[in-house]
Amino acid sequence: MGLSEKMRPDLTSTVDPQEIEKFSAMAAEWWDPEGKFKPLHMMNPVRLDHICRQVAVQFDRDRASETPFRDLSLLDIGCGGGLLSEPMARLGATVTGADAAERNIEVARVHAAEQDLAIDYRARTAEALAAEGARFDVVLAMEIVEHVADVPAFLRACHDLLTPGGLLIVSTLNRTTKSFGAAILGAEWIMRWLPKGTHDWSKFITPDELDGHLRAAGLSPVDRTGFVFNPITWGWRLSDRDFAVNYAMTAVRD
Repeated sequence: MGLSEKMRPDLTSTVDPQEIEKFSAMAAEWWDPEGKFKPLHMMNPVRLDHICRQVAVQFDRDRASETPFRDLSLLDIGCGGGLLSEPMARLGATVTGADAAERNIEVARVHAAEQDLAIDYRARTAEALAAEGARFDVVLAMEIVEHVADVPAFLRACHDLLTPGGLLIVSTLNRTTKSFGAAILGAEWIMRWLPKGTHDWSKFITPDELDGHLRAAGLSPVDRTGFVFNPITWGWRLSDRDFAVNYAMTAVRD
């Protein structure tokens, strides 16, 4: 997420202005598979498969149907250019995409219109939406918690955005030596997929820390899955054991 213009009045303490500036500067490249968001484009099929699996189980949906998530409301918080919002809309969900970066939202709106997709994009934070009384069956917070200023407060807002029985899916980076090598040395310094300084290793969160934050926010974790990159096949896969770099956790609002 990012924002190069003046800070909006609805932005609250969980927003880190420096993080917003970084991602705003890259906003125009969201839909370039060879641009600065190349790592997300590469990971997106695996992320989407994991999200669909979790949502289908929670709401007893048949993934083989054309629009398995029809009648489900979904919020993609920190949506960026809409890399996840668009496929979830195609699968039938009623999608709201929110980002604190106005530039990201502008890019997302234009691209969705070009694809003839009805997605409600808003330049809002999780806290602002919760304060407005917005509620959703599913909330996605993918690759965002390592960029917010106050993780517990952000997750409390995500809790408030869920309907009872609603599903929160969070993905982030583990704070390990391996993640430093892969996400910072590899992606930023060697491969130069991302600008140097995109990630702050000290803000990475271990799975146990995230589990504790989720429970403190009133959410019940139900799944922990790793996203593993294979440099030989140059592809991603899901793992129920390897959480050393990228991972996702799913939690339910009871």
